[in-house]
Amino acid sequence: MAVSAEPHTLRNFIGGSWVEATGTTSLGDRDPATGDLAAFVPRSGAADVDAAVRAARGAQPAWAAMSPQDRSRAVLALRELLVEHRDDLAALVTADMGKTLADARGEVGRGIESVEAAAAIPHLLKGETLEGVAAGVDVEMVRQPVGVVAAITPFNFPAMIPLWFLPFALATGNSFVLKPSERDPRPAELIFKLLESTGAVPPGVANLVHGDRAAVEAILDHPEVDAVSFVGQAKTARLIATRCAETGKRAQALGGAKNALVVMPDADLARAVPAIMGSAFGAAGQRCLAGSVCVVVGERERQDEVRVALADAARGLVAGPGTEPLTDVCPMVSPDARERAETAIQTAVDSGAELLLDGRMGGGQAGTMLHPTLIETPDRESDLAREEIFGPVLALVRASDLDDALRFVNGSRYGNAGAIFTSSGASARSYRRRVEAGMLGVNVGVPAPVAWFPFAGWKDSCDGDLHANGPDAVEFYTRKKVITSRW
Repeated sequence: MAVSAEPHTLRNFIGGSWVEATGTTSLGDRDPATGDLAAFVPRSGAADVDAAVRAARGAQPAWAAMSPQDRSRAVLALRELLVEHRDDLAALVTADMGKTLADARGEVGRGIESVEAAAAIPHLLKGETLEGVAAGVDVEMVRQPVGVVAAITPFNFPAMIPLWFLPFALATGNSFVLKPSERDPRPAELIFKLLESTGAVPPGVANLVHGDRAAVEAILDHPEVDAVSFVGQAKTARLIATRCAETGKRAQALGGAKNALVVMPDADLARAVPAIMGSAFGAAGQRCLAGSVCVVVGERERQDEVRVALADAARGLVAGPGTEPLTDVCPMVSPDARERAETAIQTAVDSGAELLLDGRMGGGQAGTMLHPTLIETPDRESDLAREEIFGPVLALVRASDLDDALRFVNGSRYGNAGAIFTSSGASARSYRRRVEAGMLGVNVGVPAPVAWFPFAGWKDSCDGDLHANGPDAVEFYTRKKVITSRW
């Protein structure tokens, strides 16, 4: 499938047709590596969202009435086209978001994995029965779709995160409205073109609306939207959850993170350091699973050894365009994102942190390049140690032992992910049991769960009790109905 190389104005996909947005203004979608204009993103408003939601509401009953097997086959038809066009989609992720092609291919592969997991819906939707709860009385529990669901997705995974929500929502019998990030919406456009070309999903079942805050507000305010899935900043996730609660919508709101990587004295640095580099600086640190603070445990001599090893490894990483095969650290998504990260670096230095490796080198051609940056902070409660920067910035803190490390880690308001590097099963077991985070790695820097498990952030990393993917997705997109029968 050809992808247009010329700047074009994106259209919404509503009721089975590609239509112009009603809004008269647009945003520029630019290549993060070059700054070149790639597309115009319409700023859809309440009328566009209303049209999409009404189309979804009209199509949902017939879609829900289809057998789970047929909905599963529709999802599998999308999966086949995603596999066929995975290189096109990965190239678009790199062009739109900036990440390396290898990273983009991994993202697309993880998205396809979610589609495959959702295709098991005939099994996942099965209910429960209990015979003879009283004389002649049986009880059964069945699952039915919520109705119309919307997803508001972030820039950092423009293909994978829409594919967390779309296949599970459709497979469970819901209709769907996607509002992708306005910063890099072209991968979502391609996904919907592939979905359309399957011919397996009736018009109105899946809808795409481009835009920014106005479109989000319209989704939250619309009385016909039954549930909202969201991934983004923690403060926005809390806002989404609050607004949904006020209007009776279900909310699945995944927020930010400040993930800590604990390096024990017995860690194998030959394995741990490369894993930390990938975790901290892959995708320029723009991941909610990025390891953004390294907790170095042990005596000072060992801590210094780890510090030198990390600085040497980070200094050797290659920063550049995501299209270059040797690039380790890609551009950030926009100049303003880089500027915010650089402001956080300077604030930390002004507050007494030690700058071990300074990645501020002018921003490059598009003003988006920030090289790997390593900072040690003596203040374990500083913003550098506690708040999300979302850039290629790794903070170092010291801890005397595992108990001390866990006091620091568990003192965070976030609980998305974490990892420990150790050769000790006892240390790993103690860490696993005691750490307050939902996704853990043992000698694994990026503990991203496979799609058959939930993306299970804790604390301020998730508002709501149900996560994306796995059994949580089925729980979120269905309502339970319990029937008591006497014959």
